[in-house]
Amino acid sequence: MSAADTAMAPPIAPPGEGAIARRVAAGLGPRPSPPDDRHLSRLAIVYVRQSDPQQVLSHVESRERQYALVDLAAALGWPRDRVLLIDEDQGSSGKTADRRTGFHRLVAEVTLDHVGLILGIDMSRMARNSKDWHHLMEMCAIFGTLLADEDRLYDPRDAEDRLLLGFKGAISEYELIIMHNRLERNRLHKARRCALFLDVPGGYVKLPTGGVARDPDEQVQATVQLIFDKFDELGSCRQLYRYLMRNGIRLGIRAHRGPRRGELGWRRPTFGMLSRMLHHPIYAGAYSYGRRRVDHQRTAAGGKLKMREVPMSEWMVLERDRLPAYITWGRYEADLRRSARNRARPGTPGVPRAGRALLTGLLRCGACGGRMYPSYRSKSTAYYACRRGKGEGSTCRGLEAGAVDDLVAQQVLRALEPATLELSLRAIEDVHRERERLHRHWRQRPERATYEADRAERQYQAVEPENRLVARSLERQWEEALRRRRDLGEEYDRFLEEQPPQLSGDQRARILALSSDLPALWGAPETTAADRKEIIRLVVERVVVHVRADDERAEVVISWRGGATTRHEIVRPVARYESLGGYSRLMDRIIELRREGRTIKQIAAELNAEGYRTPRSRKGYTSTSVRKLLSRGELTRGRIPTRQLDRHERWLPDLARELQMSANKLRDWALRGWVRARQVPPRGLWVVWADGRERRRLRRLRAASRRGRPVDGAPSRESLIR
Repeated sequence: MSAADTAMAPPIAPPGEGAIARRVAAGLGPRPSPPDDRHLSRLAIVYVRQSDPQQVLSHVESRERQYALVDLAAALGWPRDRVLLIDEDQGSSGKTADRRTGFHRLVAEVTLDHVGLILGIDMSRMARNSKDWHHLMEMCAIFGTLLADEDRLYDPRDAEDRLLLGFKGAISEYELIIMHNRLERNRLHKARRCALFLDVPGGYVKLPTGGVARDPDEQVQATVQLIFDKFDELGSCRQLYRYLMRNGIRLGIRAHRGPRRGELGWRRPTFGMLSRMLHHPIYAGAYSYGRRRVDHQRTAAGGKLKMREVPMSEWMVLERDRLPAYITWGRYEADLRRSARNRARPGTPGVPRAGRALLTGLLRCGACGGRMYPSYRSKSTAYYACRRGKGEGSTCRGLEAGAVDDLVAQQVLRALEPATLELSLRAIEDVHRERERLHRHWRQRPERATYEADRAERQYQAVEPENRLVARSLERQWEEALRRRRDLGEEYDRFLEEQPPQLSGDQRARILALSSDLPALWGAPETTAADRKEIIRLVVERVVVHVRADDERAEVVISWRGGATTRHEIVRPVARYESLGGYSRLMDRIIELRREGRTIKQIAAELNAEGYRTPRSRKGYTSTSVRKLLSRGELTRGRIPTRQLDRHERWLPDLARELQMSANKLRDWALRGWVRARQVPPRGLWVVWADGRERRRLRRLRAASRRGRPVDGAPSRESLIR
């Protein structure tokens, strides 16, 4: 190039400033046209963003390039006091604008018609989401706002610029997908080597080499082991939580991030924490990855990242026997199955609760095979019913819980009776083991408090006496450590008083006595309904009851754990006499005894002696019940004999003929309450009480009545009752 050509060449912009800076330096002006007075009278906004805090700290040059756009805005003609810098989204991903307050502020300024130009080093700094990017571009087109990067100016109202901006936004979104896929593939590759560890749960620590080991603290290990042992014993995560809270047991958790990273802290257990421990396969020595996935629908609806658990068959990686374990894999699977059975869902028995019905979750309908659910009509009465029994034409029937519960309880106690001695010895052994675990945990807590107090003392003694600024703080820490050691010592003394390490002779004798008398232990006030249900579920797999509508007897089939099956028969309470299996035979016997001249009391005694059952009452037949049945039977064969009426009672038609009045008028008086009368089921015939004085009163009323209504002197209901 000649000297003349060199003199005519436009000045070269400093390297890295971009094409738009070169065009401005050359005096050519950016395409499509330089900003006019309308744009220059508004704000120029420089938007600064980096994806995560690590980039903010490490990628210094990218940050400096974005801040340098202020100089570019000044070169385009904006006064520096009219250039607004928005950098509050530093460390926020451009994947979505939900949590980017700076981006929302930028869009708000555009919609307020305050902005003439928006600058960014590239379009990906503003958004990596097509929805957010096109929304911003549409707002800029409506309010006439220009966009600019290091290459050129863009006018969203121009067709070519709008097409180019759309391409750049799509490329930014595509770049995010490519980066995400690359990182996920690398992460999955590392996980398949069982080398990817993000955060490890309590009881484990991450090694400097990248591996995982059991926590070196003995108390942490003992607490984790206690959790799994007590879950196997109690069978419920909720019961486990209550046990830990009742005994003041804390869990050792190490901080995963922050200035105290790796430091051991002791926290009160929560139900969610215990549930996650019981479901985590690392405690069984297995490495897993992909147990939780992003729930995109819930995330889009709520704006926050939502995760969902996936079945074990959909985990990306599951390798057994790769890590140090607290329990075996078989025990882990058994705990999962037990947790699934504890859920209140169709097909699972659920956790034993405080209701009086003992067969909740175990009882099945013999007609359809469906589950029978309890309902409580009072505090002391439960009723089992099949939900399919409410449908039209269904043959399913329910029954009161008392009969079938008592039968199953008796069979369970009979099955456990041969093992009473073994159960008593096992109970003593369990109490010893339980107290040993608790005492070990309580001994470790004062030991740790003593170590912390000695450590605080050494720190205080190591400081120079003249350095009072540090000495005063260390002295307070030492005093707090001594106070904690004293409090723990007092708590340990109270615990020893309540639960000595060894059982006394009286306690052993009491356990042996209770174990030898299982019915007394079963009916003891301290034994709750949940305890009884748990005992039944240990030996009974399922109970099927066959209930018929026309019989009080029901067949019960008990399926025991181990495969054995037994059949039994119970007598259930029924609501009506017609539901009794021998109803017709009962009625024939009552009529037969009556025709023999037996009195009502004699008939009741004879029925009870012959073993006839009543629908509900356990007292047997009484004069009242026999009278009702006799009236029902006689009505099907003709008029009830007059001797079935009480003294001074008359049938309404007979009394009407004696009074020489219409039966309809006397019935009308009975309906109005002007005579003392009652109706006899099932036909509803009227029986009127009328001694000699009452009959004379009724004759006077008949003589004084007009059109079927008595005149003055008609009795009121209250006078008749009196």
